[in-house]
Amino acid sequence: MSPLRALRISAGVEAASLAALLLNLLTTHTQAISTLVGPLHGTAYLVVIATTWPVPAAASSGARWLALVPGVGGLLALRRIRSHLRRPGDVNESLTRTAQGE
Repeated sequence: MSPLRALRISAGVEAASLAALLLNLLTTHTQAISTLVGPLHGTAYLVVIATTWPVPAAASSGARWLALVPGVGGLLALRRIRSHLRRPGDVNESLTRTAQGE
């Protein structure tokens, strides 16, 4: 699995689990939901950080620092990496293919 694919999955899980935790907090505040979703959210947050760091485009685009933002950092980092890879002339074609898992 490519780092960008893993980042995309973990960023989605991070954002969805945060939404579930906040929804639970604002409605029923069920302990079982917090017990199950809380560690999932924490693990997804750590996976986002771990999968962002080795991506070459993350270093020059500042995405590594965005990944540290809790809750939505994965989505922000993924957006920054994708926009950086699409810029013509910034990244050579082989690096783009490698980062996209081709």
